[in-house]
Amino acid sequence: MPIPRVTATPAALELIARLQELHGPLMFHQSGGCCDGSQPMCFANGEFRTGGSDVLLGHIASTPFYMGRDQFEYWKHTQLILDVTPGRGSSFSLEIPLGVRFLIRSRVFTEEELGNLESGVAGES
Repeated sequence: MPIPRVTATPAALELIARLQELHGPLMFHQSGGCCDGSQPMCFANGEFRTGGSDVLLGHIASTPFYMGRDQFEYWKHTQLILDVTPGRGSSFSLEIPLGVRFLIRSRVFTEEELGNLESGVAGES
């Protein structure tokens, strides 16, 4: 079975479902910038413009997850695990008014997993 590059905890999936009820289809982007830019940001789908410097890592609950290409180069050997923590970030991410924020946990892929990753990472060189 192919291994996804990005997945989510049950708490993150619950929050995504709640945000989908409030805002409709969503998207995630993680830019790798400083401060809150290094955290995953959740937007209404299409409210953040992706471009040639972004990589589509996969989908979580039908929600596309993009990462800046430069940051992907550092993370390409890890599985990203979307999670939630209490506290307010200082970003425009949709979950912030709810008093929580998304964060990324990660784990390094095994050699076997690296050979069995989900295909279709858009923009990967």
